[in-house]
Amino acid sequence: MNGSIRKLRNLTAGLGIAGLATVPLGLLLLWSFARGWYWPALLPRSWSLRAWEYVFSSSSGVGTGLVTSLGIALIVTLVAVGMALPAARALAWHDFPGKSGVLLLLLLPVLSPPLAAAMGVHALFVRYGLTDSVAGVVLVHLIPTVPYTTLMLAGSFARFDPDYEAQARTLGASTFAVWRTVTLPFLAPGIAAAAVFAFLISWSQYLLTLLIGGGQVITLPVLLVAFQRSGDESVTAALTLVLVAPTILVFLVASRFLRGFSGQHKNG
Repeated sequence: MNGSIRKLRNLTAGLGIAGLATVPLGLLLLWSFARGWYWPALLPRSWSLRAWEYVFSSSSGVGTGLVTSLGIALIVTLVAVGMALPAARALAWHDFPGKSGVLLLLLLPVLSPPLAAAMGVHALFVRYGLTDSVAGVVLVHLIPTVPYTTLMLAGSFARFDPDYEAQARTLGASTFAVWRTVTLPFLAPGIAAAAVFAFLISWSQYLLTLLIGGGQVITLPVLLVAFQRSGDESVTAALTLVLVAPTILVFLVASRFLRGFSGQHKNG
């Protein structure tokens, strides 16, 4: 009886969360097909494919913005996770003088407003010719992503016993074999979660991209804000759905990976 009640509560909570997530997307979908939607009408009075035809046209720049956003987000994710792994390992396993200060410095980009961090590096980027470039945007996106990935991976390393690596080395495994067969499988869920967060943080950046990109690096968030300020609600809604679609796909792929990993771990 208690188990049935618990399942019913979990189902109700799941449906409630799903409803909260899908209702805004449903409204955006209606807006994207609406020719005009004015109060107090509950539904648009007329419908049109104009917004989607424009979004998928070559003149909208959405295709280029999508490719640019994907490229930047993927590069930022790989670099952020690559930088975070050794840093997280050191923070989780070693005590050294000034460790608390290092943690504070790591948290400062997260605690401070993004504009403050961007303004602080803008002059440096101008001096080295990194403004108005994809490379500069990638570097500035690392400011908010590296702290998150490092802290998340530090938690994963903290739950991992270093003796497992020592035992593998004692049995004759090389450093690469230890990493591939012992460390990486244990850290895989944490790495996947950190990579998802890094991707989403970079994918959704507008202010940092605009400030360092200088309007020359056009990503989907930059396009979205431009259309939103133009007052074209239908195109804005359609472009918002295009922006959200990859994030949903990333979440689905990550959740499936984590479920599969959890199932393999239980079976093992």
